[in-house]
Amino acid sequence: MRLADCCNIEDLRSRARRKLPAPMFHYIDGGADDEWTLRRNTSAFDRYELLPRYLVDVSQVDAGTRVLGCDLKLPLFLSPTGMSRLFHHHKELGVARAAARHGTLYSLSTLATTSLEDVARASSGPLMFQMYVLKDRELTRELVQRARQAGYKALCLTVDAAIAGNRERDRRHGMTMPPRMTLRSFASFATSFEWSFHFLLNPDFRLANVVHRVDALGKDAMALVDYVNSQFDRSVTWDDAAWLAREWGGPFVIKGMSTVEDAKRAVSIGASAAMLSNHGGRQLDGVPAPVDTLVPIRQEVGDRLELIVDGGIRRGTHVLKALALGANACSIGRAYVYGLAAGGEAGVDRALTLLGDEVRRGLALLGCNTIAEIREGHVRKVDAGL
Repeated sequence: MRLADCCNIEDLRSRARRKLPAPMFHYIDGGADDEWTLRRNTSAFDRYELLPRYLVDVSQVDAGTRVLGCDLKLPLFLSPTGMSRLFHHHKELGVARAAARHGTLYSLSTLATTSLEDVARASSGPLMFQMYVLKDRELTRELVQRARQAGYKALCLTVDAAIAGNRERDRRHGMTMPPRMTLRSFASFATSFEWSFHFLLNPDFRLANVVHRVDALGKDAMALVDYVNSQFDRSVTWDDAAWLAREWGGPFVIKGMSTVEDAKRAVSIGASAAMLSNHGGRQLDGVPAPVDTLVPIRQEVGDRLELIVDGGIRRGTHVLKALALGANACSIGRAYVYGLAAGGEAGVDRALTLLGDEVRRGLALLGCNTIAEIREGHVRKVDAGL
């Protein structure tokens, strides 16, 4: 299937599976334990139905919104995903350029394979930098300063990864960083011609933002779970989050929460937004889908916190349902990484084109001209017995 023939995110996923060696594809595609939460993140949207209004003039539709202090052309942006070089040689630079062309925000991970400065130079769009608090606390402070100097608009702290989740697919398929070919994975590397060619041409998979101080990978391949468990600081508390918010002094996001209690704490420490997320089902299995946590959190925090649904977005109608339930915006991870793996920068562009068209089409069919017109009355929960 050609990239232009991909009609939806699932098509991009299928193309990505054909393009990538098995370890890299299953790293994108897999979750923790039985992958119940991974599946639930998307299937939970089926519990909600849209209620359109007709005989409305929708000749002019504007899907733009404002979130994290940024004016976006779409009510969705790109979540932080680590190590994009694993999936395509265009890596984070291609993703950032595609996001900028679509007028939306790109979030760069601490565990990126491109430096935050290089991404800032390559992108003309708004950027957010995502933090993991590493055991080297001075490195944490340094990263905040670098992000500020490079012009990032927001800072995001991920809080649900004190230790790595039980990602059995990674072990089964021999996923390491940097990648390593084994007897088991030889066939998939050998048939992934384009990926393997660029791997041989440029085998640099270092974590560009931290390698100058934390080169735990060295020259040896390491299971990603071992890297996380050796470098992430498990002692991080709300006091540290409050310190980070003060240190940053701008739009500050807590990513990884799902409870009212944590949302209230986020407000109290000065966070401006929360990404309702379970790390794409890759951490604790059995937790609720982000869209299902939205209503009670919105009822509690009101307008004191921007709420972003992060997880399971595969269709524009998913975005509309989240907005009707009270989200300020949504963010996508796998959806654009499938695109990156399927065709590099052009694949990310394709993913954003597909989702953007679906959002704008769905907005018109819902009977709304703007995102601000979407209301609670545009959605209802489906009877569980149906």
